[in-house]
Amino acid sequence: MSTQFKLVDDKAIIPTGMSGRRLNDQERRQFQHEFKIYMEKYFKDKLGKGVDKTKIVIWDDMLVIRGEGFLPEPEKYINKTPSGREVVRAARMQVVKQHAIDNVGYFENRLSAVAIHHAYELEPENDFWMHVIVFDRILTEKSSVD
Repeated sequence: MSTQFKLVDDKAIIPTGMSGRRLNDQERRQFQHEFKIYMEKYFKDKLGKGVDKTKIVIWDDMLVIRGEGFLPEPEKYINKTPSGREVVRAARMQVVKQHAIDNVGYFENRLSAVAIHHAYELEPENDFWMHVIVFDRILTEKSSVD
């Protein structure tokens, strides 16, 4: 079966006929890899520093984006005090929320699904952040692991 592509906006190209179709394991892994590269490039472009480790998981109706090692040295120093930790937390939460504003449309277009819930976790003391997006439909096929 040949896959055709259509331009969704200036950034995203999605395969036609993907709407509502569940991803098989190979497609899921390909999207995870694509999103990992996309997020690493996004943070490098926006912040001038990429995260040390990025992990993307697509499962059931969720997309989990996880980053570790995102704090530059000055913020690591500020983060060592309780009041400094709150300053770093507030600043980085703005970065995470801006990422959602900038990128959720891209994920919706690529996955042919609508984001209906968001959850954010930020632990400056552990140099860790996570964004979970819940979509309006199941994204993945059932596997023997389910």
